[in-house]
Amino acid sequence: MDDKLTLHGFNNLTKTLSFNIYDISYALTREAQQQYIDYIDETYNAERLTRILSEVADIIGAEILNIARQDYDPQGASVTMLISEGGQGKAGNSTAEMPGPKPDAVVGHLDKSHVTVHTYPEQHPDNGISTFRADIDVSTCGHISPLRALNFLIHSFESDIVILDYRVRGFTRDVRGHKHYIDHTIHSIQNYIDASTLARFQAVDVNVYPENIFHTKLRVRNFDLANYLFGVNDADLSAQEQAVTATRLEREIQEIFYATNMK
Repeated sequence: MDDKLTLHGFNNLTKTLSFNIYDISYALTREAQQQYIDYIDETYNAERLTRILSEVADIIGAEILNIARQDYDPQGASVTMLISEGGQGKAGNSTAEMPGPKPDAVVGHLDKSHVTVHTYPEQHPDNGISTFRADIDVSTCGHISPLRALNFLIHSFESDIVILDYRVRGFTRDVRGHKHYIDHTIHSIQNYIDASTLARFQAVDVNVYPENIFHTKLRVRNFDLANYLFGVNDADLSAQEQAVTATRLEREIQEIFYATNMK
């Protein structure tokens, strides 16, 4: 929809960006596995998650109305933030199909929306794999697209796999009564990720254009065993142990990325 098109009343389109971020590690002993869970709980506790979501609100030019947050026992945290229209930001056209800002910028315009994050640390029962998942939803009404916050959010978490869904729901009317089911051009979520970030990942798209549904999956392109070990160095493992551990980690990444269990 043309930005200059005059609407009849408020822009009633709802735009929702939902994604899962996975960080995968290998912790050989029960002690190391618990240390990993403790590290994740400390690094991504409710207080820090609140700071991250507050930055998201700042990026999209929103006013924070209410915050509910909770750290869970034995692990995990959640934050829900209600936000409303804020001031005009600095980045110009907020619906352009281009990467959004990184953490040092403020952009956009928003109305009557919410941002949520939930974390899920977990571990394999017997092979040393530990996985951290963060589920994030940014839902906006009006002109702004939550895709503007995408770059910042990817940079805010340690990400081996990122699974993204973007959908535009409802419709808005122009002054002639004509319905518009989307108000900006979008070909791929990838176009909203900066090139340096995208270069780190293998990316796959599955889009349903007539329904305004867009799906992108990212997985880290280069595998380095040393980046996945927790509580042990690769030099402390024998060549055979390194090979077995690498196989386990790569299998975990494959299974999560393709949402299937490998035989």
